[in-house]
Amino acid sequence: DMKLGGLGPDYEAIKEKKQKLKLQKEYSKQINDYNMKNIIVVQRLPAKPQVSSESRQKALEYAKKIPRPKTFTTRQSEQEVKQGKVLPQAPNGTSLPQIPSLESLWSRHKKEKEVVAAFKALHIL
Repeated sequence: DMKLGGLGPDYEAIKEKKQKLKLQKEYSKQINDYNMKNIIVVQRLPAKPQVSSESRQKALEYAKKIPRPKTFTTRQSEQEVKQGKVLPQAPNGTSLPQIPSLESLWSRHKKEKEVVAAFKALHIL
């Protein structure tokens, strides 16, 4: 009674597995039925107690009296706004350098223009 291996499916092993699964399902069905018949009705949790409107009003009044936390946003003082010394804010929150006045920029432009003209006269550029 020696069976040598083959390339086809093993029908005997498949039948055994099928029978085993059938027995497992049957057993689980029996256990489920037993549990459904003998289940003890679990008492549900009692409903939440109703909060009276008086206590809610008291809580709201108390909440109004609690001081709010201070925020740390820096606000520009009125003097800086009047003097024009307000530094513009970049999108990431850092302050940008103060922009020089138009006259100082114009005078700097003229000086640099003269320097460039001098270099051109000396044929350095």
